[in-house]
Amino acid sequence: MYAAFAVFGGFWGVWGASIPAIRDQAVVTDGQLGTALMLVGAGALPAMLVTGRLVDRWAGRTAAAFLTLLGMVGVLVAVTARDLTGLSIGLAGLGASSGAADVSINALAGSAQRASARPVISRAHATFSAAVVVASLVTGALRTLDAPLVTPFVLLAAAAVAVAVCLVAATDPQRSGPDHAGRSGRVDRRTRGRIPVAIAPLVFLGALGAIAFAVENGHQSWSALYLQDVLGAGALTASAGPAVFAAVVAVTRLAASNLSNRHPTAVLLTGSVVAAAGTALVGAAWTVPIGLLGLSIAAAGTAVLFPTLLGILTMRVRDEVRGSATSVVSAIAYLGFLGGPGYVGRWAGAVELPGAMFALAALAAVLALLVGVGVRGVSARERIDHS
Repeated sequence: MYAAFAVFGGFWGVWGASIPAIRDQAVVTDGQLGTALMLVGAGALPAMLVTGRLVDRWAGRTAAAFLTLLGMVGVLVAVTARDLTGLSIGLAGLGASSGAADVSINALAGSAQRASARPVISRAHATFSAAVVVASLVTGALRTLDAPLVTPFVLLAAAAVAVAVCLVAATDPQRSGPDHAGRSGRVDRRTRGRIPVAIAPLVFLGALGAIAFAVENGHQSWSALYLQDVLGAGALTASAGPAVFAAVVAVTRLAASNLSNRHPTAVLLTGSVVAAAGTALVGAAWTVPIGLLGLSIAAAGTAVLFPTLLGILTMRVRDEVRGSATSVVSAIAYLGFLGGPGYVGRWAGAVELPGAMFALAALAAVLALLVGVGVRGVSARERIDHS
């Protein structure tokens, strides 16, 4: 399970560190690259919505298939993205395979957490964040050694295949989970997908996740530019901003995993307030160290948000519909991931980057208010699905 998240995080670490080389190989401008990157979301959203039913039916095999596909698509993009058309087609496929893998592994983590009563989701997301940092550094090192662009993608694809084989081998037909009702026998396939699920709580959890992701990706996408353009950091220090953010996220998720399981509402409220405070400190910073301190505080706050929301979902849906429910929440939340950088950019155009940071802090404060008003109602439900 954790290896699947490591592969997923490793892919995005490799991808993030390879974007400049991909851009140069495809011979596109920054504007064209930005337009092409929008196709990642265009491919991911529909894939996320349809993957849930596949997870409900085949569980670990679905995750294995999509992790393998993601690794292979990464290799293809690295090899074939030699013009805008090739890059655009590759990014749409990358988005679809990534979105499907995202839903698959999160649904599996939810089932594992429900079965073990351990904070699997938070630890899995911490593994993801740590893998992003490690893969980014390894990819950067390979680039300094003039290794071919495709090299880290090939290594990642090999890891994905290895993990996929382990997932398939670990799929026990006698174990409980999305594929099975328990040791007494299989879930009747005629009843699959017929358990009604209350949509309103899923939409609400997804909306909270969207705000959380908007704050998180707003920092990830703009922190390097903020450190360099506003605080005057050198290129090396500025480039460390996203890595510092991801590292703090990983450590916080590990440290807070038990709390997220036991006191989800309190963790969400605290995380939102801390994220707002840290983001405001970034906006008010006048030196690089203070900017990095604010970024670290914001990272610690945002780190606990989405895993805790998934934990709430996990305890209130049945395994038979976990994939479908996860796909709804994840797809809605992903809208925030896509919109966060644009939100910061629009505010930066109106009031410059420091003002945009305060607008991002306000978004985190809104999340705290919504958590206080609505999460207790969702948490109080015995189930989100009804039979």
